[in-house]
Amino acid sequence: MYRVFEALDELVTIVEEARGVPMTSGCVVPRGDVLELLDDVRDAIPAELDDAQDVLDHRDELVGKAQHDADQAVSKARSDAERMVAEAQHEAERMLSEARARAERTLAEAEDQAQRTVAAGRQEYEDLVGRAHAEADRMVQAGRANYERAIEEGRAEQARLVDGTEVVQAAHAEAARVLEAAQTEAIRLRSECDAYVDGKLADFEDLLAHTLRSVGKGRSHLRGPAVASAAAPFDYHE
Repeated sequence: MYRVFEALDELVTIVEEARGVPMTSGCVVPRGDVLELLDDVRDAIPAELDDAQDVLDHRDELVGKAQHDADQAVSKARSDAERMVAEAQHEAERMLSEARARAERTLAEAEDQAQRTVAAGRQEYEDLVGRAHAEADRMVQAGRANYERAIEEGRAEQARLVDGTEVVQAAHAEAARVLEAAQTEAIRLRSECDAYVDGKLADFEDLLAHTLRSVGKGRSHLRGPAVASAAAPFDYHE
């Protein structure tokens, strides 16, 4: 490029110093020197200028090709995006269906377990109450038998010691004591039986509460995926 500028400066100098033609604005320049400088300018012009001119000559063709390639790239990207969105929606629906099926299965199992637990608890409660009533009746019968036996023994002792007033009174007192002790023991045994049954019922109540909480969690888990799916739909923006 330096040679180009140098040759141009020399051409300007030749033209400025050339002898003028009378009565005209023209001048006489040395043809050989001018042609030699023009050859130097042509040789000194970088090849990149020719390449740039070629690019300018084929500009419309290159721009059209670039636009075509860009349109194809955009179309392919849009097609890929739509395909990926469709696949993501299909996968999300599949996962949601599986989650709903698992939740329904878990809920059904929890309800079945709750029913079995309730049935077992009811059976155990009935068994406990039946045994408690039977034990209470047995103890009442035993107390009544002891009371009657004590009365009979007291009467026999009274008949045998009818002449001893103090002995008769002692027999009556002993009979009353035995009767009171039997009644007290029966009351104590019944209270223990009631306390035992109440404890078992409390344990059964805790078990039912835990089972109901598990069922509630299963129902909440079942409702959760559907709510999350409705709250976050798939949107596509170009």
